[in-house]
Amino acid sequence: MGKTKLNLFSLPFRSCVIAMKLEHKQRQSLNMLHLMQVDSVQRWMEDLKLMTECECMCVLQAKPISLEEDAQGDLILAGGPSLGDPLQLLLKRGWVISTELRRIGQKLAQDRWARVHSMSVRLTCHARSMVSEYSTGSRSSSQEMGQIEKLLMEKCSELSAVTERCLQVENEHVLKSMKACVSDTLSTLGQHFSQLLELALTREVQALVRKIDASDNIYTTESTTGNLFSLTQEGAALCRIIAKEGGVVALFKVCRQDSFRCLYPQALRTLASICCVEEGVHQLEKVDGVLCLADILTDDSHSEATRAEAAAVVAQVTSPHLPFTQHLSSFLESMEEIVTALVKLCQEASSGEVFLLASAALANITFFDTMACEMLLQLNAIRVLLEACSDKQRVDTPYTRDQIVTILANMSVLEQCASDIIQENGVQLIMGMLSEKPRSGTPAEVAACERVQQKAAVTLARLSRDPEVAREAVRLSCMSRLIELCRSPSERNSSDAVLVACLAALRRLAGVCPEGLQDSDFQQLVQPRLVDSFLLCSNMEESFV
Repeated sequence: MGKTKLNLFSLPFRSCVIAMKLEHKQRQSLNMLHLMQVDSVQRWMEDLKLMTECECMCVLQAKPISLEEDAQGDLILAGGPSLGDPLQLLLKRGWVISTELRRIGQKLAQDRWARVHSMSVRLTCHARSMVSEYSTGSRSSSQEMGQIEKLLMEKCSELSAVTERCLQVENEHVLKSMKACVSDTLSTLGQHFSQLLELALTREVQALVRKIDASDNIYTTESTTGNLFSLTQEGAALCRIIAKEGGVVALFKVCRQDSFRCLYPQALRTLASICCVEEGVHQLEKVDGVLCLADILTDDSHSEATRAEAAAVVAQVTSPHLPFTQHLSSFLESMEEIVTALVKLCQEASSGEVFLLASAALANITFFDTMACEMLLQLNAIRVLLEACSDKQRVDTPYTRDQIVTILANMSVLEQCASDIIQENGVQLIMGMLSEKPRSGTPAEVAACERVQQKAAVTLARLSRDPEVAREAVRLSCMSRLIELCRSPSERNSSDAVLVACLAALRRLAGVCPEGLQDSDFQQLVQPRLVDSFLLCSNMEESFV
């Protein structure tokens, strides 16, 4: 062998064994004297190097390195923020404790008492660390926080003690009664933890809001607003706290100061996040936030980025998915100005993101009030939107086309809309939307494509009240595409919503131009009741033979 280094993984299994035995004998002869003089642990470590099993090593090399589910809580804070950042450390520690509470509940349901106890001990350590870290890195605790901290630690100790006792119990009936006790303790502990975390976060938010409110320094305001935006990304609960503690008021104060103009985009982005909750929208209305947004959108001296972020806030507060936004009475007073500014922003948008935000706001406004559709018709919005469809720089994703077709679908209830659509070659564009396909295959993009197909079919059905639109649709082979969508589940991603919309559109077109259908299509897709045609098409299975 000499000094040649053996590559054990390149040899057959039997050859590996022989090679290891030879290597073992060589090392024994060379190192025997040395091994005799070292302690037993060191000798064991040396022997371990010679005890390689090739089959085991090959299997280990093929396995991914991952964390065990139960061990993640111990490692989650590795590389985290330092004690100089108490807010982020509080959030991270809070997430770990929430995860531990959930996992303990899971193990308790499985009667894995050893795991329940060890995780309870670990939970106690995390809770103690959270209290200690926050006290060290933040301001002195209030009396209320002190009381809750005490209750939390008492429940942690109680949980550890009772789970330890459960390890010693073998009687199933006794364990069952103790399990209920553990469950109650765990529930109470979770409540105390939630109260403590909310109090601590509220104090931190109050400090940030006061800092924004009092600051006249652009760098301080920028940093603090950035911290507030980061908090909004932690979920609706924190957005509610921010709204409740005056975050919306403070941010609109920033947006009304010319000296902070460069911070408007960041402040508006934060406002859009806060307004995903009802408290945020109510606060926006109280401080005449809609009027401020209208001023920003209609002022061409503001940057495109600023106006785009203002459009994002408008889109948020007019979202049809949030019931509380429908009662935004102050919006109606400024709606005409806002709609005009948004159409202009769509027309002048320099990027897909800007166009998406502006068109999303317009789409939501068409749900918000029917007058908006008439305004859009007067502003030649159909021409602006359809021209944008041929501009890849502005319209390049199904998400953007979803907004455009939403506006067209809502506007198509107006009779005058049909002539504008034909004039701008809109039927052909709607036909193209019926063939919308995802590029990446992600669930979000697939869902967006389904919405585009569904709304395109709805728009076509509504517009086909006009015989001229119906004839143009037939000429462009829209009926063939609709039949394909009805009969082929893969073409519509097995979406029932798309199927219903396509059946409705097909029936509307068949009423104007029945000669465009074959007898089988007429008998299966048009002549029966809509529900019967739906059941027929939804039960179709494609053959892959």
